[in-house]
Formats: sequence, structure tokens, C-alpha cells
Amino acid sequence: MSETPHTESADSPDFDAMTRDIAEVPAVEVIVTVAVNLMSAAAVKLGLTEEGDEHKDLDEARKLIHALAGLLDAGATEISSFHAAPLRDGLKSLQLAFREASFVPDEPGQGPGEKYTGPVYG
Repeated sequence: MSETPHTESADSPDFDAMTRDIAEVPAVEVIVTVAVNLMSAAAVKLGLTEEGDEHKDLDEARKLIHALAGLLDAGATEISSFHAAPLRDGLKSLQLAFREASFVPDEPGQGPGEKYTGPVYG
């Protein structure tokens, strides 16, 4: 049985290059990028995009908002208020949008991410 050398195809990712690229990115940028991705996904799941209700899924939105709140709670001291403040504002907007979109709103302090942020009022 002969072994054939592994060759990179056009479809397979170059993991060495990806590792080098991520090594050059400051942690603050990684945290902020993940937070923005969570915010964007939550907005889609809340039906806040042009497609509106087509992708609306409040259960999924709840998970994304909760994860975003946890990330911001844990990472806020690491990313400075310059980055954290607008992310917190976005989180609060998503929490309020979730409350408005819910047929049966959560009790104050029980909504997505409120474990980390405290109750959010409209």
C-alpha cells in the first residue's frame, strides 16, 4: 500500500495561512467581530431585516442575544468602553426588540441576556 502525498486542492482551505492571519489579529478585534456577528444574526432572527418575518425565529434570537450578553459581560473589561459602549447599546436595542416581538413578554429580568445586563425596560 503506497501513500500518496496530500496536495491542496482549490476547494480546501489553507489552514496554515488562516492560522497566520488570525495570529496577527488583536484579541479586541476578534471579540468585537464575534459580538457584531451575534448582533447581526439576532437581528435577522428577530425579523429586523428587509425580509422581515421570513427568517424570524424568536427561540433562535433568544439564544443569540443571551450569548451576546454573556460575551459582553465577560469581555467588557478587556475591550475598553470605546468598543463596549456601542455594543451594549446594540444589545439593549435587541433586547427591547425581542420584548416587543414576543407574544408573551418575559418578566423583567427574565428576558434574553438579562441575567447579565439586569432588567431591560422599554
